[in-house]
Amino acid sequence: MPNRLKLFLNRVWRELVSRISTAWDILVEKGPSQLQFWLIALVIGIASGFAALGFRKGIETLQTAIYGTDDLAHLHSFAGTLPWYWVLLLPAFGGLVVGIILNWFTHDGRVRAVADVIEGAALWDGRVEKRAGLGSALASMITLSTGGSSGREGPVVHLAAVISSWVSARIKADGVTGRDLLGCAVAAAVSASFNAPIAGALFALEVVLRHFAVRAFAPIAIASVAGTVINRLEYGDVTEFILPAEGSFVFYVELPAFLILGLVCGVVSVVLMRSIFWAEDVSDAVQSALRLPKVLRPAIAGLMLGAIAIWYPHIIGVGYETTSDALTGTLGLQLAISYVVVKVVAVAITIAGRMGGGVFSPALMVGALTGLAFGIVATSIFPDVSGSQTLYALAGMGAVAAAVLGAPISTTLIVFELTGDWQTGIAVMTAVSLSTALSSRWVDRSFFLTQLKRSGIHLAAGPQAYLPSTVRVATVMRDRDHSRAAKEEFCWELIEDGVYVDGNATLQVVMPMFENASTTFIPVVTLGGEGDPPELWGAVFQVDALKAFNRALTRMAAEEHS
Repeated sequence: MPNRLKLFLNRVWRELVSRISTAWDILVEKGPSQLQFWLIALVIGIASGFAALGFRKGIETLQTAIYGTDDLAHLHSFAGTLPWYWVLLLPAFGGLVVGIILNWFTHDGRVRAVADVIEGAALWDGRVEKRAGLGSALASMITLSTGGSSGREGPVVHLAAVISSWVSARIKADGVTGRDLLGCAVAAAVSASFNAPIAGALFALEVVLRHFAVRAFAPIAIASVAGTVINRLEYGDVTEFILPAEGSFVFYVELPAFLILGLVCGVVSVVLMRSIFWAEDVSDAVQSALRLPKVLRPAIAGLMLGAIAIWYPHIIGVGYETTSDALTGTLGLQLAISYVVVKVVAVAITIAGRMGGGVFSPALMVGALTGLAFGIVATSIFPDVSGSQTLYALAGMGAVAAAVLGAPISTTLIVFELTGDWQTGIAVMTAVSLSTALSSRWVDRSFFLTQLKRSGIHLAAGPQAYLPSTVRVATVMRDRDHSRAAKEEFCWELIEDGVYVDGNATLQVVMPMFENASTTFIPVVTLGGEGDPPELWGAVFQVDALKAFNRALTRMAAEEHS
């Protein structure tokens, strides 16, 4: 009897292994079915949720160990009681460690964040750099634990994207599936970071995928809920900020004030973004002029932050204590304005110094302080027809963050979910709409898209602008043995005139050449060494290039409307 039972169990085990192996082969070769895809989305959501939770807990653990306090909700107040030299040197030491980590994990010493995830979704079939992403997450954790003035959402979003990229590589996901899985990971990470499931899903669609395809919505929503559950298992169903009693809001009378607040916040958001870009340009120039090693750049930035923190310790870390003070109206006008200025400077130093972190949390803080300052002025001028100052702080928080992220829908919902106040939606939406409309005139839609534009990647203009860079010339050219190949003598004539393209180039290079050269084809070559003649591969015809571009546009339209 025992032998027969053993044989039966062995047979069942072999059958189970065989079925799993067959299912895996089908998954890899043909892609996941809808049910499989939703299960994968759930798994990615859980994994990304735990990654976001682990990142947050890691920061809390390191901050507790480094600053010696368990009350992280009032970290900057405690930091103000520490010896000045400790406050000065901690960020510098953290920056040195960050520089070492980035020098090891990346080739350029640059932290990966949301902009790189958007690039991965648009150009790399939903994949991001894995090694650089892990290094960036570790570097950002140390930055935020030792006094860096940035946010945790950027590294968390990229860390989640690393998880989805690994899964996409394992199942050999195509571009559409890879992007959808990326969206699932991002939604779960944002939801787990801020306890905001609705906003997490919309953030992935609005900011990262940059479309609202019905096909992607269900799995992204599943992943977002999974990320939220992970957060609530640890922190409970509580909001990040607790608001005071709701103030009155006389819609018809007070609405113009929120319109003006939106314009003010639009200007402030542009100042914040351009300050970061200006600081990056200055830092690059100084580093080049002094031949400063990449590893020292974050340390110098940390030293500068430490010097500021001696007098303004509120810049340390994410800044939720100061944001909460603004939302509860416990700060005066002078403090609110000075904190805005100092926070903008600190964020610019942190990010330009390549210390790591994101811009969302700083934007929330700057926005809340701006809204509070505006509210103090507005309610003092018209006390009889004004609501509470904290209502302006709430609207300002959403307006600045929405302009920086270029995400009015998801940011508005994040503000609601962070505070739990759903009764002031009209004020927040009014300020957000004006802020994003104004700021988009001065930057390339958002902080992230402007970052990409500065590195030569133009995504804000739409698929017609960036899709040519996804199609390599070698995939559309006619080689020399093609039945309708270009005549070699004509190719060499064009080569002698300097009209040719390297085989590794993309249509982004070729398309303008057709406009300028007045020819129906362009020779494709491999350039030899110095003094060696180029090797002719074939030629790319304008009609083939246009067909490939049209196919890419068609695939994109089909994905966006699926």
